[in-house]
Amino acid sequence: MFEQEFSGCDLFSWYKEAKAIALNKAISIGELNYILEEFTALDSLSIRLQNYQHREKILSKKTLLELKEIWKLRTEKKHPIQYLIGKCYWRDLELKVTPDVLIPRPETELIIDIALQVTQDFPMLKTGHWADLGTGSGAIALSLAKTFPQAHIHAIDKSPNALSIAKENAHNLGLKEKITFYNGSWFQPLSRLKNSFSGILSNPPYIPSDIVPTLQAEVANHEPKSALDGGKDGLQDIKTIINQAPEYLQKNGLLIIEIMAGQSPEVCKILESTHQYHSIKSHSDFAQIQRFVIAQKH
Repeated sequence: MFEQEFSGCDLFSWYKEAKAIALNKAISIGELNYILEEFTALDSLSIRLQNYQHREKILSKKTLLELKEIWKLRTEKKHPIQYLIGKCYWRDLELKVTPDVLIPRPETELIIDIALQVTQDFPMLKTGHWADLGTGSGAIALSLAKTFPQAHIHAIDKSPNALSIAKENAHNLGLKEKITFYNGSWFQPLSRLKNSFSGILSNPPYIPSDIVPTLQAEVANHEPKSALDGGKDGLQDIKTIINQAPEYLQKNGLLIIEIMAGQSPEVCKILESTHQYHSIKSHSDFAQIQRFVIAQKH
């Protein structure tokens, strides 16, 4: 695993340079420490105390030159740290991530808690079929599989590359038998399962097309546009999901969709206009932003 080595003196010399760059670019020193923790044999305490400078050799998965290049990609090209490390942590999951998938956000974690809360009042929903539409890395599907062990999860994504990552994560977490993966758009692969779903969850593209290029560089330049761009008003895919979900949900089946700040009133109106749902409401995230809409089928 640790096939490279370099002196503590050389590492310390570069670390000082890298730290100065971080301060200049307003990037957290914690990210620099995280890179060292992930790629070298140093523990987090040694990295923070910088007490390794007199060591004859530091074992590493990367050469010092490669570490420098990784830091350059982070500070100059604004590559997300998660892509550079190749993984992220979401709820209690360690997930592989690449530029083929959206990086799972902490605020999205609440979608699982909301689903669990609703099923306290409708315990029959804890079993049966659940869907994660636009699964990406598989974060939501995998967490559903752990949260509802008696259910079977269906994970759909139109990107074969994203689906490959999701399958790998399921294998690594020992959950591949709990999830069926489909390559396709939204409900298209699920036609045989109409009126069957206890719950349908989705974090679809919801950012208006003209806003996508204005997002921070880490997002706009490196994350998959197809996972961000929700069309002119940001509601293109949300409308599709809302209009088609009643065909697939069972009675009282749950629909939860993540939305952009400010979209809640319009999305709730769309849900109401279908006359297919009851218990329509929005739910805020940790920052008290209305981040999710929730509804159940009549």
